[in-house]
Amino acid sequence: MKKQHKTMMAGAVPLLLAACGGGDGGSGVTVNTLPKQLTQHSVMAYTATTPGAGNSTDSQDLLTAGLGKTGLGTATAPSYADPLKPTALELRRNAIHANYRAILDPSANGGYGRLYGPNIDQNGANTLGEGMIPGKEFIASLDDGSGNKQVVIAVQIPDSFDVKNPCIVAGPSSGSRGVYGSVGSAGEWGLKRGCAVALTDAGKGVGLYDPSDDTVNKIDGTRATRSAAGALSFFAASLSDSARSLFNTAFPNRLALKHAHSQMNPEKDWGSDTLTSIRYALYVLNEQYASTVPGGTGKAVRFDAGNTLVIAGSVSNGGAAVLRAAELDTAGLIDGVVASEPSAQPSRTTGYGVQFGGSDIPVKGLPLIDIFTIANLYQPCAALAPTAAMAESTIYNYMTLTGMNARASNRCAALAAKGLVSGTTTSEQAADALRKLRDSGFSADHDTMHNAHYGLGNAAIISMMYTNAFGRFSVIDNLCGMSAAQVDGTGSVVPVNPTVKAQSFAGGNGTVNGAPASVVYNTSVGGAKSWAFGVSPSSGMADFSLDAALCQRALVTGKDPVKNTDLTTTSSPTLAQSQAVRTGMREVLLNGNLQNKPTLIVAGRNDALVPVNHAARAYAAFNRSVEGTGSQLRYIEVTNAQHFDTFLPFSGFDTRFVPLHGYFNLAMDAMYAKLKNGTALPPSQVVRTTPRGGTPGAAPAITAAHLPSFASTPVSSDVIGISASHVIEVPN
Repeated sequence: MKKQHKTMMAGAVPLLLAACGGGDGGSGVTVNTLPKQLTQHSVMAYTATTPGAGNSTDSQDLLTAGLGKTGLGTATAPSYADPLKPTALELRRNAIHANYRAILDPSANGGYGRLYGPNIDQNGANTLGEGMIPGKEFIASLDDGSGNKQVVIAVQIPDSFDVKNPCIVAGPSSGSRGVYGSVGSAGEWGLKRGCAVALTDAGKGVGLYDPSDDTVNKIDGTRATRSAAGALSFFAASLSDSARSLFNTAFPNRLALKHAHSQMNPEKDWGSDTLTSIRYALYVLNEQYASTVPGGTGKAVRFDAGNTLVIAGSVSNGGAAVLRAAELDTAGLIDGVVASEPSAQPSRTTGYGVQFGGSDIPVKGLPLIDIFTIANLYQPCAALAPTAAMAESTIYNYMTLTGMNARASNRCAALAAKGLVSGTTTSEQAADALRKLRDSGFSADHDTMHNAHYGLGNAAIISMMYTNAFGRFSVIDNLCGMSAAQVDGTGSVVPVNPTVKAQSFAGGNGTVNGAPASVVYNTSVGGAKSWAFGVSPSSGMADFSLDAALCQRALVTGKDPVKNTDLTTTSSPTLAQSQAVRTGMREVLLNGNLQNKPTLIVAGRNDALVPVNHAARAYAAFNRSVEGTGSQLRYIEVTNAQHFDTFLPFSGFDTRFVPLHGYFNLAMDAMYAKLKNGTALPPSQVVRTTPRGGTPGAAPAITAAHLPSFASTPVSSDVIGISASHVIEVPN
């Protein structure tokens, strides 16, 4: 039930100082003020109720950017009038198209348009047509005074907002995505409910800086030179003209991305950025609906933390951000938290435990960069093990290591030569590599996912980006011999395509995943190549740039992974570099104290990107060790579900896995019912789904029968318990 202080009538004007208020102008009434360090840039009314071109405010809406359910379900993004000079509105439209589709399975057989989507109402019925939601959008940026932080916040207020039942949904972006990264999850759920939605990139986003011409993305996504963009520059590397010139000569056609190269370690602020987005949402609501204070000195504070229901809900990195926000929320802004597949990292690995099927998991709760650098070493070799193979992998070469198997075999041989795996044959080496992954906290449920994750380069990309981010390294540092650039089909560096660069705000996702930049191994034998084609100097083989992966592992552990010796001032990498990375790692760990806020964590058992033993399961047990029996956290684990619903249309994924997106919506529904009506949250449990089966690549349409809901009283074999010694007990 809502906290007692939230029973105040929303129409009343509180006389106490509110979260976004300050001063009284001599009137005795609190004046609404913009939160500190925020700059508001625009207020736009998006009025479309039927699909259109989406290139004007009256042809866009808040949720679908004017595309509607049909347009969002279409794979091809809308075209630009001038591909080299897209407008801010066109970029917004295409960014929403890309980000919406990135969070879920957009295929009809996967459930889009039938079980979820803009046309599906709060009760799961197909009643909303194209799902257009008109309203106003307010854009602001948060900076710490350095001019480099530039966190973008978008507050969306649907026309259906009810001033008598005010609510806010805070949705920090998933992954490294920009401000619209959660439009398809937190955004859609909140807007349909009539809540204001506070979206934020939390210091990530598509900040593409090109040193060759000193151009940047502006906050609205359009591009300009650094000097022309001025205070509207979203991200530019901190380089003098002379340093930039030297870098361009030595490393031509390289690029910098905000998450990796901002030298801000943005992850440490994900929680505080989320709280600021809520404060901004309250400010916006007061500006829209409050009365003017006597004397005309501004708007009064009508909505505050005491009378406005606030749910912080998001997925993946956004899930970690809402957990961190709750931990930091001493002002009581947040009432409830929903985190789906969160990259939650406990600040310690002791004092709690994880048990699965009655057996203890010995390695749990490790920092995720620890896990990613392990995966970066062993996944390409392990993917060749028979139990890790996918029979359908020849169909989607770009999804897996098929076509890359020779290089994967080279990785096995190179690891064996360094004593990092045992065995004389590739098959034996692959089996040992898979065992090492399991020993590090991955499970058998992840075996057939290693192939896809390494085929997409997830471990290589994240290992490069996060070591740079944690250590606050500049683009010119070329940490571990790695840089970022566009590459051709052979992995060679090429100038960034002007059209790709111009459209990067919409087409990119903030990572070095190939659009517009890939991870490049500068010191590859014979010249710079993408990580996937890199030839390591130590092996002389095309082994997926093993030497760089070893360097990144050393940064995280402080030890040479081959010699098992401590790094020194002269080693490569150096001890100082490793200390910088490990300092940044400590800054992002969670403290486990959710301050007794109602919290639902949902995760997929087969998640091989953010393994549950190190994140969701571990955090649930860690939280209990911190908060004790007063904790209101509930943990839901979904079988046959993995991290990326966007994989599900692909052959082999369609038959094996179910979407997790619907369970995020169910969790948001349950949290709303808890806060609004006092309905008990579902107890911690395993939800046992049924895969669609059928022919890989042509699985039958998914139905509600495949996706059972949460049980209010789960059977004993599905109950997830936590013992008095803070060990989470997850049934098989």
